[in-house]
Amino acid sequence: MNAHSEWKHDKIFEGRSESGNIVTFDADAAHAHGPSPMETVLMALCSCTSVDVIGILKKKRQPITGLRVSASAQRADSYPQVFTHIHLTYAVSGLLSRKAVEDAIALSKGKYCSVSKMLEGSATIDYEIVYTDGEPEP
Repeated sequence: MNAHSEWKHDKIFEGRSESGNIVTFDADAAHAHGPSPMETVLMALCSCTSVDVIGILKKKRQPITGLRVSASAQRADSYPQVFTHIHLTYAVSGLLSRKAVEDAIALSKGKYCSVSKMLEGSATIDYEIVYTDGEPEP
């Protein structure tokens, strides 16, 4: 896997992946032209675990109709300002088994999500599950 970043102007950088996808990064405080690199890391974490959870629940034939993973993070006060704590909220919808959802999230966190595994070197990652269609049966 390969990627590169090119400085465009001011605090604007263009990241390009080997597959040709482009992301504009904005290191200015306003982030008017794109996310900061650290915001992108959080988005990657949310997306990585989402892919896992959806895949696992579909394999278990769970009728999931929606998933939104949100991240709230704290960073170190001194440089490098790595993430020190990340809290994920999984908002799931559908007529799902509580055990299936809990197992899928645990498998993502403990085994499959590479982004989570990389971040665990500096950050504690915890999570909560919100059932948007009401509490499911155990």
